[in-house]
This record gives sequence, C-alpha cells and structure tokens, in this order.
Amino acid sequence: MPRAKIRLYFTGMLMFLMLSASLTAQKKDKDKQKENAANLPLLIWRDPGDVASLNLLYGAGGKEHAPDPSGKYTFVKEDSNGTSPKFEITDDQGVHWKVKLGQEPQSETAATRLLWAAGYFVDEDYYLAEFKVTNVPKLHRGGKFVSADGTVQGARLERKSKETKNLGTWDWFDNPFLDKQEFNGLRVMMALLNNWDLQAYNNSVYEVGGERRYLVSDVGATFGKTGNNFARSKSVLKDYANSKFVEKGTSEFVDFEMESRPFAGSAINVFNYKTRTRMESITKHIPRADAKWLAQRLSQLSEEQIRDSFRAAGYAAEELEGYTRAVQKRIAELNAL
Repeated sequence: MPRAKIRLYFTGMLMFLMLSASLTAQKKDKDKQKENAANLPLLIWRDPGDVASLNLLYGAGGKEHAPDPSGKYTFVKEDSNGTSPKFEITDDQGVHWKVKLGQEPQSETAATRLLWAAGYFVDEDYYLAEFKVTNVPKLHRGGKFVSADGTVQGARLERKSKETKNLGTWDWFDNPFLDKQEFNGLRVMMALLNNWDLQAYNNSVYEVGGERRYLVSDVGATFGKTGNNFARSKSVLKDYANSKFVEKGTSEFVDFEMESRPFAGSAINVFNYKTRTRMESITKHIPRADAKWLAQRLSQLSEEQIRDSFRAAGYAAEELEGYTRAVQKRIAELNAL
C-alpha cells in the first residue's frame, strides 16, 4: 500500500477514535447530569416563614421583579397553547415575559398570591392594567385587547427566569407526594380558590436552585364557580361569594365542593367526561387534620394582606372588599372544622 494511502488510513482512524472518545465523554456527561437531576430533592411546599410579614401586593417575585408599566417591551412571538390568548415579550433589560389576556389575568394573579402565602410554589405573576409593546403583529387570538399602537389592556405578565428549567407536568393521581400533608393542603387550596380546571397539563415541575419544584402553574380558572361547561365561571365575584365551600365531613375526613363533570349530553366525548368526573375527587376525602393544618397557616394572613392579593390583580374597589370577605369566610370555615 502506498505511503499516502497508509497516512490517510491512519489519519482517518485517528479522527474516528477521537470522535468516538468525544461522543463517549458527552454521553457520560449527559448520564451524569441525568443522575444528578434524579437525585435532586423533590418539593411541593416550603415554609414561607412569618406569614404575617409577606407582601402579597407583589407576591413571590417581590417589588424588585415587578414589570414597569411605562417600560419598553418588544413582541417576540404568539403562543397558541391553552384557551387564553398569550404572547411573549422582552423588556429593555432583556427579561422575558409571557403575557396572558382574556378572562384569567386578574384571577390568576390573585390566586398566585394566596398560594404563595400558604407556602406553595408559584410563577412570578403580575397584573398590568395597561402597557405598550412594539412590533405587535396581527394576533390570531386576543387582538381586541391590543390597540393599533401596541397598547395592551388588562394583562398578566409572567416573568421567565433563565435559571428555571421546565421538566414537564405532574398528575394529581400519580406523584411523589400522595397522602402527604402538604399535598392535601394543596388540594384544599384548589377548593378554596374554586379552581375547576385541574388538568395535569396545568401542573409543572421546575428544576431550579438545585431542587425539583412541583406547582400548579396555571390557576386562571379561579374565583368564579365550579360546574359543567355551561355553569362554571372565572373571576366572577358573585359566583365565587355565593358558591359552597365545605361539602360534608366526618370526624376524620372532609369533602370540599368541586363540580367539573360535563352535562350528560356531552358524554359522547368519553375521555373528557371521565377526566372531568375523576377531577372532582381531587378535593374529596381529605384528612381533617391536614385541612386544619392549612387553616392555621392561612389564619395568619391579615385582612389587608388578603385585600392586597386582589389589589395586585387590578380589581375594582367593590370587588376588593367582596373577594376579601369571601376568602376570610372560607378560612373561617376551615378553622371551624
């Protein structure tokens, strides 16, 4: 074999071995990352400390992360997921935000405040009554909330952190926290908020700060009434205030009101009918002791803190008072168990 071919052969072999070694190293590195991720602590709740000192006007992100109503925002892309109109923007500091429009911005903002105060993980959500975004194209959904000059009306802004990795979803009936006090407390919170959309796709697992955090990441279907697709509502004070909270109880367990089953005529969609029928059991058969545990934590909230939850969501003065009284009434019912 000519020397040129020999050199070419050995050069090729050397490159092949080097590539193989590189791929092997990359695989080992990925395997190590997966192993490390699998060993991260799993959390669904964390003690928030002195509940009475929490600032519910700004919530989990605090004042320092709040969006500037007069800031410069640039359109990135529209988001077609879910039922609410959404799109993504960046501000002049390079922070990425997800904007939600429609019926849910106010209810979701208020709900995250109360969940956070109870010790549960939430997204950093803020409500802006009005702000401007440049380069907004014609939207497929929610165009009526955005004027021709890019002024957006009534939006929830969810702050996206580069340090947070979304690992996917979790299921109410299959997760690492079944029968745990903190998980049962979250079930009670869903009833307290009248969250009727307890689908698994509304739950997220985040990897952040060396932890895997489990949270309900979409809580927009709240503060109305539960029911079938014709009866339920979102962000309707009258419906929320007049709806039942505690359904029934025994000396050991408590059932909370939750209606989600579609009307009989829609049973043709078997999967949806079964899913929403099963969903009603999420707030049922909850240990009384666990409900009382949550009540003790919520009881530490002042009237002003509860009012701040709804003030943060831009509700009108009469709605602030109505929602504050309704939440206080539900906390009192928990305490009376």
